[in-house]
Amino acid sequence: MAAALLFAACIVFGITALQRSEQRQVAHAITGGDPSRAPELMIRYGCGGCHAIPGVPGATGRVAAPLTGLRERVYVGGVVRNSADNLVAWIVDPRSLSPRSAMPRTGITEAEARDVAAFLYTR
Repeated sequence: MAAALLFAACIVFGITALQRSEQRQVAHAITGGDPSRAPELMIRYGCGGCHAIPGVPGATGRVAAPLTGLRERVYVGGVVRNSADNLVAWIVDPRSLSPRSAMPRTGITEAEARDVAAFLYTR
């Protein structure tokens, strides 16, 4: 019985790991970014001060929407169609897409925003 439970747990863990790997590959393909670099960037640019972001230490902000399930959303920032290019543009300069947005321009570069976008599409 214990062996069967251990075997089942290994299968579930293996499937979950495979799904995460596929999510990272897809996110990289559509954004051109590396999701593994994003947590450090999101800490450096203070994203977690406003947003709750799973996988980013200390990112427990409650000012803005939590950054989970982003790939399933129809809009980015509630104003533009959800696409990799729009998400990157939003991360770099949200007010260029929505002048009344409360989200500030942080100084993040486009290349860094691609990494963040890739990360967000894996969550």
